[in-house]
Amino acid sequence: MSIWLLIFTLVAFLLGAYIYTWSSKDRKYVTSRSVASAYDNWTNDALLERLWGDHIHLGYYQKRFSKKDFREAKVDFVHELIRWSGLDQLPRGSQIIDIGCGIGGSARILAKDYGFDVLGISISPEQIRRAKELTPSDLSCQFEVMDALDLKIENGFFDGVWSVEAGPHMVDKKRYADEMLRVLRPGGVLAVADWNIRDPINGKMNHLERGVMHHLLDQWAHPEFSSMNGFKKSLLDSRFCGGPVEMADWTVFTIPSWLDSVFEGIRRPHAIIGLGPAAFFKGLREIPTILLMHWAFAKGLMKFGVFRSRG
Repeated sequence: MSIWLLIFTLVAFLLGAYIYTWSSKDRKYVTSRSVASAYDNWTNDALLERLWGDHIHLGYYQKRFSKKDFREAKVDFVHELIRWSGLDQLPRGSQIIDIGCGIGGSARILAKDYGFDVLGISISPEQIRRAKELTPSDLSCQFEVMDALDLKIENGFFDGVWSVEAGPHMVDKKRYADEMLRVLRPGGVLAVADWNIRDPINGKMNHLERGVMHHLLDQWAHPEFSSMNGFKKSLLDSRFCGGPVEMADWTVFTIPSWLDSVFEGIRRPHAIIGLGPAAFFKGLREIPTILLMHWAFAKGLMKFGVFRSRG
């Protein structure tokens, strides 16, 4: 990182931290409604969409310091996970559910590029509204407001289950795993990507790490993070699990996303300016959490886990 980028990052962090101390309330998880409210607000603000495009999730980079357009990296992530999980082996017309679909970016790729019939669900009514607005009528995508811990879907209905970065918002990780596997047909494909905390057997958190973790949980409506081994066990322990569960650590491929998400404000200043002064301050509020996320993943406190299995 150049000295100017380092200076910018430091100044942005300090300014963002200062604004955080006197501005809006935090977004601590209380109930699932906390998650819905946070995403309703982010969707209505339009700042994330203006800066990040169709995808709220992280991007995929071949190397830690490789240069790639931030939005292109997010699209690449979707295709990489589809290939790694084996979803691309399913025939066209397969029924797929996207759990935690955001504003529908991944669902549209699954439908357009792979010919799947996709149902995207989110607990946020505003995300679903926006996903419907962005989706062409001739694309085989439907969107519904639904709680991932209480899917109103019959057992074994889907050929594939897709869920990216939704797990941290789930207060009951075992039920999250159960519901995903319950609606997956025997032999169907499960593809999950998640933010995971370091396994306790690899070292307990020190005082600094506990402080960082408290911030990461409270600011983005996360009740808790699973470890990679912990979430794998939740999948394996499910009575609906029909095959082995494989996992991989994609931290090195995704970690550039954190700093890139901050630098997008420099690359696309019109995206912020067009929304007015309030958007600028709202964006600054997110910078401390984004930089702490980068620190946590860089230091091994957090890991980006991907999981695949069969129904």
